[in-house]
Amino acid sequence: MTDIPPLSQEVNQLHADICSALADPSRILLIYALAEKPSMVNELAAAIGASQPATSRHLKVLRERGLLTATRQGANVEYSLNDRRLVEALDILRLVLRDSVVYRASLMELGISPAETGT
Repeated sequence: MTDIPPLSQEVNQLHADICSALADPSRILLIYALAEKPSMVNELAAAIGASQPATSRHLKVLRERGLLTATRQGANVEYSLNDRRLVEALDILRLVLRDSVVYRASLMELGISPAETGT
């Protein structure tokens, strides 16, 4: 029987590995770009509108957290996602955010402050 770590340990690991990697919008954009196709750093820099050095730093963070694979292609390195479920998770988080914004906007239209409702 495999020991299942306590929830607090799993949450700490999740935060350390994944959430911290996703804390920067550029890294989220990189994940979406890589969901379309594996790419080289210069292609990814152009796709997200960032410099090549900044893009390389973001890719390093994602790679160190185990979210990407880097494969040498001659003089270049091609990056790809390790798990497409990451994109599904990001899509769900985007829906949660969208629904929250819509709900808060509807409250404001009714003249109710979101703070009054505790949301």
